[in-house]
Amino acid sequence: MAAVAASALAAAATAAPPASGEGRLLFAGDLLLSRQVEVEIDRTGRFPWDLLTGTFEKADLVFANLEGAVGSAASCPGAGPCFSIPRSRVGLLARAPFHAVSVENNHAGDLGEAGRAATREALREEGVRPVSFEDGPSFFRVRGVSVALVALNLVPGPGGEAAGVPSPEVRRQLRLARNLAEVVVVSVHWGEELLDWPSGRQREAARWLVANGATIVVGHHPHVVQAAECVAGHPVFYSLGNHLFDQKYPETKEGLIADCRVGDGAVSCTAIATRTEKGSFRPVPFPGVPRAAAELAGCSAPFHRPLLVGGTLLRPKAPTDGSSLVLEGLREGRVVFRSRPVRTLSAEAWPPGQEGEPALLFTLERHPSPIDGEDGVRPYVYEVGPFGLVARWRGSALAWPLVDATVLPGDPPLLCALHRRDAFLTLDPRAPADRPALYRWNGFGFSGAGRGEGIDECGAVWKR
Repeated sequence: MAAVAASALAAAATAAPPASGEGRLLFAGDLLLSRQVEVEIDRTGRFPWDLLTGTFEKADLVFANLEGAVGSAASCPGAGPCFSIPRSRVGLLARAPFHAVSVENNHAGDLGEAGRAATREALREEGVRPVSFEDGPSFFRVRGVSVALVALNLVPGPGGEAAGVPSPEVRRQLRLARNLAEVVVVSVHWGEELLDWPSGRQREAARWLVANGATIVVGHHPHVVQAAECVAGHPVFYSLGNHLFDQKYPETKEGLIADCRVGDGAVSCTAIATRTEKGSFRPVPFPGVPRAAAELAGCSAPFHRPLLVGGTLLRPKAPTDGSSLVLEGLREGRVVFRSRPVRTLSAEAWPPGQEGEPALLFTLERHPSPIDGEDGVRPYVYEVGPFGLVARWRGSALAWPLVDATVLPGDPPLLCALHRRDAFLTLDPRAPADRPALYRWNGFGFSGAGRGEGIDECGAVWKR
């Protein structure tokens, strides 16, 4: 009888298969492979996802937030909870199967930088992509649609590491994601533990993320479910709760799996509810649309427009991430070239100033300086032709150390840059990023555009 009930519950999660040509994306909550979860796996020998594997195998992309770091418990610093993950457990994620996991949370640094590196290495060896902010965005292809994953941690960990929202760095990564992918998913670690409704700061951050390019937002960290909302036409899951975790409170034994469908130029989401059995931590699916996802009915977010430069469509070769991004150029639906891998921070079309001018691509890339070795943000301009990218401007410095830059369309188009307050002669990476400046493309490089009316528009870009 129990076996029949378990089979019925497993079937419930697969009751609505994707339509023909429609992609399916699944996003689970907080996932633990240490402490009492590890004890249960050893004691029972039971695979944690035996009731969800059938559902996961039918999805095109399965993702969760992995809490902790690969390494020995002996390496834990001894202060506060420390989630050390045995290397032997990482293969379970591939069996489930998870295609990618976030390594951006307040426990990712539990074992220091060595633990961070070991976690990423172990995941890659098992065929699971680690999604980090440092190397982001991560790009995937789902039924011909480019999907970008951006992972953010807003909760300080043992080393105090946390991103800021808003911030120039997050804005820059979202711009790259939305310019190169039709669907942008932001995984964000935020909020207050055990609070079952989103805080004002979460709601404010969600609005900013959506305004800057997020198609879907999936949240983690509270360890309890927070009801999803449709924010400006975009699905936002403030907290998916626990997926596989060992907390004892009843509310922490419930979770959501965001179930999103990609097709016909738009994304819509519902959710699968999960609960843990008595005496176990494994997630068990429950039928029906959970109340926490009810507001998402009719919430359909449109795709971002593809990046077209001249007659060439540019898209990321997938799977890949920003640390070694390869751009594919397509004409008439056929790949005609692939770029070399580059640490890419931004990519935009540069509007032609006059008829007959070549199609240009403006990028920001991270390269060390050949003079002093400083690893910094460098602007590049490429001519896009039928056989590839030809550099017209090779990362030469602008007036001050650069944080970000974006194109302001107009006649002529201008480059709106955000600089740090230090100078190349007295470098100080801690200097505030609050010096806007305008530049004009002269066909051979960039020259200062003065401080006309455009400078006010440029300054406003970094305050949105």
